[in-house]
Amino acid sequence: MGLLIVAAFGLLVPNALFVHWLLNDFTTVEAVLADHLAVSFILDAVIAMALVAWLFALAPRGPVRWPWFVVLSLLGGLGFSIPFYLWLNRRLDPDPKATFAEWWRSR
Repeated sequence: MGLLIVAAFGLLVPNALFVHWLLNDFTTVEAVLADHLAVSFILDAVIAMALVAWLFALAPRGPVRWPWFVVLSLLGGLGFSIPFYLWLNRRLDPDPKATFAEWWRSR
């Protein structure tokens, strides 16, 4: 349940800020790409997503494979995709443990 709460927070809070910016302040993609700070944050998020996806590909956490992590990241960001991906894998695991910590160590 805790992972779902964190995932919901990670989906709703940052994306609400993004939607507010998109509806009120967005002008063009060219303007975004001209903002070096924005480009650095975008690049950092893409590198972090690729690194975590690579780690999930090397050491799968359950039946849901790493491409789904990439899809979730693109839809909702890392604050959503990491806890939701882990929750999905724990939920679909044929032998879920009583706690997340026990499940994580058993992998």
